[in-house]
Amino acid sequence: NFTNRTAVTPLTFQTNVLTELKKWRLSLIEHYKLQMREEKEKQTAHVRQLTNEMENLKELLHTYEISVGRKDEVVITNLAQALERQKERTELMRKFMLWRIQHVNAKQEEYANRIADKQYRTALLKKVWAAWRSLSEEKWKEKVAKACQLRAEDVCVQLTNDYEAKIAELTAALEQTKAEILQLHSEREHYEDTMKKAFMRGVCALNLEAMTMFQSK
Repeated sequence: NFTNRTAVTPLTFQTNVLTELKKWRLSLIEHYKLQMREEKEKQTAHVRQLTNEMENLKELLHTYEISVGRKDEVVITNLAQALERQKERTELMRKFMLWRIQHVNAKQEEYANRIADKQYRTALLKKVWAAWRSLSEEKWKEKVAKACQLRAEDVCVQLTNDYEAKIAELTAALEQTKAEILQLHSEREHYEDTMKKAFMRGVCALNLEAMTMFQSK
């Protein structure tokens, strides 16, 4: 455009420069518009991609929430079933212990009744011997009385010893049964405490797993 500079007037030169500047300005404007359009399209595509990722993350979060809820329900159900089984077992043990105590008490009462019957028969024999002794001669009566008295005393001493030994045996059995009942109560409390701790550990583990999963995402 400027090959023949000597023939170009200042006005023409100024006009040409202004025209070139306008062309250059328009070219720059078009270039910037094109860049702005491309950047806007890239931004729109990026926003669309982020929106899709957010939707996917929402679906994944919902899926994880459902999964965690199901895990909590399963853990609670298992713990409830275990507690119910332990409760039934404890109830059976309690009934068994009550039956043993009743059985021991029944045996003790039966033995006491037998001892009472023996003592009653012994007293009755003493009365019979006394009546029979009154009909005998004086000397013979004294001999028989002494013999019967010694025999009755021996029988009473033997019955008393047997009765005391049996009472001691039944008392020891009763104490042992009471100790077993106390031990069963202690085991039940320990088991319930263990189940509570296991339940709390399971809930804490699930919470930690959920927090870790959310933080990683």
